[in-house]
Amino acid sequence: MEKNGIVISDSALRKGAEKGMDAFLQVFIDAYLKVMEGEGFDAEKMHRLNGWQHALLSYHFFRQEVLEGGFVQLIQNGFGPYIYDNPFAKAMRLMGLKEFAKMIYATKEIYDEHRADLEKDCTEEEFMAMYEQYEAFDDFEDEFISEEEEITEQIARYVDGHIGDFAEISQDDGE
Repeated sequence: MEKNGIVISDSALRKGAEKGMDAFLQVFIDAYLKVMEGEGFDAEKMHRLNGWQHALLSYHFFRQEVLEGGFVQLIQNGFGPYIYDNPFAKAMRLMGLKEFAKMIYATKEIYDEHRADLEKDCTEEEFMAMYEQYEAFDDFEDEFISEEEEITEQIARYVDGHIGDFAEISQDDGE
């Protein structure tokens, strides 16, 4: 029986784990994106993943966007609602990442207060100006960048310890 359609082969998981925590998590992310048919999300597709799977996928997008361009980029690229309107912070807290969860709640306050402005369509120049306008995100970005490796490692350990919540692992011939 498939768990929300997410089945990962044992050999793919072992290969990912051998390459490190990022590759281990990426095996799950790739499976989720395939089931979600790429990176586009709509209400029809949301049920294809369970809450834990959405939490891991949320972390993937959060990490990717914040490391590349900060919270302004995360929000401008349309991930604000996926991160802040879902129980992502609660899931991180349940994984034992209390300080990271507090950061998400704190940045949600900024997001909620300025949501319309942060999500509006804008020119490249207006987008760049948002970095100065929303300097309140700066300390949180610095904090995440300095702690990202530890956060990712703790998430990988949690996933490994609760693997059934994230996918069904199929036995294979050890390809």
